[in-house]
Amino acid sequence: EVQLVESGGGLVQAGGSLRLSCTASEFILDDYTISWFRQAPGKERELISCISSMDGSISYSNSVGGFTTTSDRAKNTVYLQTNSLRPEDTAVYYCAAMLFISCPVNRNLTYDYWGQGTQVTVSS
Repeated sequence: EVQLVESGGGLVQAGGSLRLSCTASEFILDDYTISWFRQAPGKERELISCISSMDGSISYSNSVGGFTTTSDRAKNTVYLQTNSLRPEDTAVYYCAAMLFISCPVNRNLTYDYWGQGTQVTVSS
């Protein structure tokens, strides 16, 4: 079974940056579309970005700005560069994988795999 592991979270001051990583246990980026999400306490899970396995295109949610998604297929890793962080960006950040799907992924569909999440805390 594929495992996704997020890392790179932590405590950062407002205005700071973090690079989050989502590393897969197998070579899946050619077949699986990877999305980044976040969930703040008491709030719904929010889509941040999606990188498509179909054509490598990247799409971003209109509600989350200032973040950049990249990938390194040789390392089975997708990154989320978070810049100019604000306290309201505090959340658990997750990555998820879905087989053979284009971005953006219909929100009614179920992802095949999820990571355990990495906590990002932004202090004011």
